[in-house]
Amino acid sequence: MFSIEQAKHMAKQLRTSLCAAQHDISHSQALELVAQQLGYKDWNTASALLARDSNTPPGVTFDKPIPILRMFDEAKAREFYLEFLGFTVEFEHRFEPGMPLYLGISRDGLELHLSEHHGDASPGSTLFVPMQHIELFHAELAAKRYGYGRPQIVQQDWGQVLEVHDPFGNRIRFCQR
Repeated sequence: MFSIEQAKHMAKQLRTSLCAAQHDISHSQALELVAQQLGYKDWNTASALLARDSNTPPGVTFDKPIPILRMFDEAKAREFYLEFLGFTVEFEHRFEPGMPLYLGISRDGLELHLSEHHGDASPGSTLFVPMQHIELFHAELAAKRYGYGRPQIVQQDWGQVLEVHDPFGNRIRFCQR
């Protein structure tokens, strides 16, 4: 496996060799050519996926955040998040039987944690969730005829919003630009 530093060095060598043969290309063009030779779509993809050289100090990186929402009733949470919104359970945790539930759920790349623990989250939170194909999602929700809400798409000047309210006062704003 090549490192990003090796790929950059290859691009520099390619550019130097082509320049010596009277074929001038820019550094960015050389990077693009090397990325394609290594099997990547483009340099941005390659630079994101290539390993860092062990001599290079690691930089700060962040993964996607996972919001924690407060819940008070396991049955209502399962009805809303699993049956209505279509999430699946990734894990469940209790310190022992009868203790509060901590539930990890996901759907199509969106991960949420639901917690009955008092200090984990405040009721009444709002999540802004960018997404694609909001009309399909709306049609799916409308077909379920959930008894506690019929969300509608609202057109904004920047895009569309489909807001749902869970049984615990939390709002999820699914948005498409």
